[in-house]
Amino acid sequence: MRRHHRPLILGAAVTVGVLTATVIPSAAAPSADRTTPKPTVVLVHGAFADASGWSGVVSRLRKAGYPVVAPANPLRGLQSDAGYISSLLGTIDGPKILVGHSYGGAVITEAAASVPEVKALVYVAAFMPDKGELLSELADRFPGSELLPALEGLPDGAGHTDVAIKPDKFHDVFAGDLPRSTTSVLAVSQRPVSLAAFGSTAQAAAWRTIPSWFLVAKQDKTISPALERFQAKRAGSTTVEINSSHVAMMSHPDKVTSLIKSAAKSTR
Repeated sequence: MRRHHRPLILGAAVTVGVLTATVIPSAAAPSADRTTPKPTVVLVHGAFADASGWSGVVSRLRKAGYPVVAPANPLRGLQSDAGYISSLLGTIDGPKILVGHSYGGAVITEAAASVPEVKALVYVAAFMPDKGELLSELADRFPGSELLPALEGLPDGAGHTDVAIKPDKFHDVFAGDLPRSTTSVLAVSQRPVSLAAFGSTAQAAAWRTIPSWFLVAKQDKTISPALERFQAKRAGSTTVEINSSHVAMMSHPDKVTSLIKSAAKSTR
């Protein structure tokens, strides 16, 4: 029997490999909506970040009565990360909306393919691979990204290589529309991602059978906006474009929340 997973959000930065969370009850839904339960919104962060980046979106969704789960994405490899998120989804009863930012988009693309009751996929400045696509090749398909020269390799303690963004490049490449006082903290608390993650080939493409929504960040220097548009058009996604850096959920939480709510309402 599946256990019911209560809404959660992570606190501050999450240590790599430690998948802990604080459980917070969801806000009460308005009385007019109680006859139709809202879907649980699962927010999956990407590389160089943690679930605290969703804080502004979480507070807005909870205020609107949505149950929310913001798990720690392990960032160890596409198949293992998707497997973890898929297992988590199996503990959540009822309809679900999956939201992925950046590399988290690739994770939900694969994770949702094997989980029933996923009603919509929402991509926020994200990767959205097709089955059989290599993430590194997809990332290089269009010009506009400044990520690769900004990366530095780090040992992961297991004989493999992690990568992170050089602290002095973090603001301009990753979060140019946030205050430098904020990005200076994000730069030194970022979570590295295994280099193997970008050498992974997608094994499934849930967007081929599940309706999708896409937010294109027009000032993105991490993922090319041209690639974001290509992916959204290929999937037939409902698409919005905003003047944002890569971290749209932090610099424009109202607009990201609005897109998620539109997806939820369109699939109820």
